[in-house]
Amino acid sequence: MGKQKKRKKRGAGDIVRSVLLIVCIGIFLFSAFQLFRIYMEYKKGSDEYDSIKDTAVIEPAREETGEETEEPQIQAPQIDFASLQATNPDVVGWLELEAIDISYPIVKGKDNDKYLHYTFEGKKNAAGAIFMEYTNKSDFSDCNTIIYGHNMKNGSMFGQLKKFQREDVYSVSPYLWICTPGGSYRYEIFSYHTTSATGDTYTLFSAPGQEFQQYLDKMKSSSEIENDVQVSQSDKIVTLSTCTGNDKTRFVVQAKRLPEVYK
Repeated sequence: MGKQKKRKKRGAGDIVRSVLLIVCIGIFLFSAFQLFRIYMEYKKGSDEYDSIKDTAVIEPAREETGEETEEPQIQAPQIDFASLQATNPDVVGWLELEAIDISYPIVKGKDNDKYLHYTFEGKKNAAGAIFMEYTNKSDFSDCNTIIYGHNMKNGSMFGQLKKFQREDVYSVSPYLWICTPGGSYRYEIFSYHTTSATGDTYTLFSAPGQEFQQYLDKMKSSSEIENDVQVSQSDKIVTLSTCTGNDKTRFVVQAKRLPEVYK
């Protein structure tokens, strides 16, 4: 009788262990499927933007020393806006950063929600798009133009923006480009910092003035790296914004427009 009871106990224990093993395998397979699904969605988004870049960017920005002068000859990115507008009439520009691999079309929707979830080609995807604050003017003529992008884990979109937290990246080049159908503008970065998601960084201004100057002074003093770039209320700036992994904070890179217009 004693041996029979022991066998029964061992049988019940085996069943429990088998059930637990099946549950663990199920959890593992479900997690693996979720990771694969996320990977495939990221890949689809990256592949789309790689294809757009290959088609739309005729030539990237470059800086060369001329034969007759030591002054560098600056060439703006050459963008095929006709092909971009044929795909999506919401396109308002093209963004390219010189120090890191960020080169994307900029769109502007009727709100700030659509392009959080849809790509440039209108496909639902976690990558979304690089998009302008919908209340900004489409020609980048506002005092502060805000541009949003996701901080993607695979480094796409604004996933590389946080590299500016390293001083050596800023030293590679402190410039970025905003290209539009009417001309291209080079901007010089004067601040990058972590800020509150609802903070003063996202203030928009109807016109330049003392209030804008105070804002610029605050943004400049908030920078995580010191630089000698001067900003004044006559400047037009862009604020590139991405998430940090904390819902309450954002990482921003801010740059002022330089006077020359490149065709």
